[in-house]
Amino acid sequence: MLKSRKGTNTMWTCPKCKRAFKNTNQNHFCVKPENVDEYIAAQAPEVQPLLQQIRDTIRAAAPDCTEKISQHMPTFWQKKNLVQIAAHKSHIGFYPGDEAVLAFAERLADYKTNKGCIHLMLDQPMDYDLIADIVRWRVSHVVGAPK
Repeated sequence: MLKSRKGTNTMWTCPKCKRAFKNTNQNHFCVKPENVDEYIAAQAPEVQPLLQQIRDTIRAAAPDCTEKISQHMPTFWQKKNLVQIAAHKSHIGFYPGDEAVLAFAERLADYKTNKGCIHLMLDQPMDYDLIADIVRWRVSHVVGAPK
C-alpha cells in the first residue's frame, strides 16, 4: 500500500515481476523485450498473428526500414521513426504521427484516433491496405525530409 495525501491507496502487485501498480491487472512488461520477435511472443496468443501481419505489412511498405524497440514498443525506423505499434487489451495502437493521422483523416473517419495514434480495434477487421498506405506516406515524407 502507498500513502497519499488523500489517504491510503491499495496497489496491485504483479505476481511475476512484483512491481506495484494503481490498476489491478495493469498491462505491462515484466521484462523489457529486446526485439520485435520477443515483443510479439510476449502478447496474448490471439493477438500475435495480428501483430505479425501488421509487421509484415509495414516491412513490405517500407522494405528499407529497420526494427527496434523504443519506449517498449516495436518501432520501424528509416532515417527516423516511421511508425510504432503496441498491443493493448482491446486494440492495437498504430502510431504514425500527427501529420499522417491528419493526412488520412477521411479514411480514418471510422477509427478512434488521438495525437498521432490510430486504434485498430481487435474486434474489427484489420485494414492492411490502409496501414500500408500510411507507411508508404510516412516513408515518402521521411526520406525526402532534411536531416
